[in-house]
Amino acid sequence: MAREHRVRDIAVQAGLSETTVDRVLNDRAGVSARARRQVDQAVHDLDRQATQIRLGGRTLVIDLVMQAPSRFSQAVRTALEAALPGLRPAVIRARFDLSETASAADVTATLDKLRKRGSQGVILKAPDGPEVIEAVDRLVAAGIPVVTLVTDLPTSRRLAYVGIDNRSAGATAAYFLTQWLGTEPGNVLVTLSRGSFRGEEEREMGFRSTLRRLSPDRSVVELAETDGLDTTMHGQALAALTADPAINAVYSIGGGNSAIVQAFTDLNRTYRCFVAHDLDADNVALLRSGALSVVLHHDLPTDLHHACQHVLQAHQLLPAVRTTPSNLHPITPYNLPG
Repeated sequence: MAREHRVRDIAVQAGLSETTVDRVLNDRAGVSARARRQVDQAVHDLDRQATQIRLGGRTLVIDLVMQAPSRFSQAVRTALEAALPGLRPAVIRARFDLSETASAADVTATLDKLRKRGSQGVILKAPDGPEVIEAVDRLVAAGIPVVTLVTDLPTSRRLAYVGIDNRSAGATAAYFLTQWLGTEPGNVLVTLSRGSFRGEEEREMGFRSTLRRLSPDRSVVELAETDGLDTTMHGQALAALTADPAINAVYSIGGGNSAIVQAFTDLNRTYRCFVAHDLDADNVALLRSGALSVVLHHDLPTDLHHACQHVLQAHQLLPAVRTTPSNLHPITPYNLPG
């Protein structure tokens, strides 16, 4: 399959020199196993984006950089690749740096690497910290536009934020939860992947403030720093449920929902309401089984389309683009999209 792509295109996609790519393709010595993996992945990416490659016109190569559980980052990747063929007037190809547990230092190193090797734009989901903000500002100073996705870095020089109004989403979660619980007493388990994600922090603030107004006697038990991974979430959820027998509802901000459900099952406990975010594969299965009450969903392909439009605008290929927060769609087991 590699022979269907130019060495230059594979090199750009992989972030390697054409000489290194040529050595890999011709199975010559002196090439690291890591370089071979990069070339294999680059060819795979080019195969997936073959429609874009066949199109004429100016080509922009953008980078999607995310720290998120793989179930979500893969959903975003799929949404971006689905959006690419509908973008004009330029051809956009995408590269990917996706990690489940990257630290702020890791993200900073990735962004600095992109600045040095070159990129026409970066779509970024990263924690809000001074190191990351400075790395974003260095990218922008080098002429590389940055669009934040899902969670914002508002004090950086990023071009735009694309995603939902996270504070409003948290308030919506509190509304649904109080409607489900009514006057029944009980406490709420609120889970985050990392407190350093501004989007998750804003969801939590919106949730807490609305819950205080609608159900002031209800307490919140918070779990954070789980990375949204089932392996870390399960133990923390078990400990929280054991410590507080009054927990009978869940607002999952950062994922790991299968592990939370399993923790209730392990303790032979039930809950009245479980509100989550995003229609990834895990959440679709949990909705269908009745384990989730409602998922607050937004249209990822539209978000990624808007993010790419901002990049095109930065390169003066489109007029000024102004987007509003994405619409929030409550999804239950009875209105799952096909």
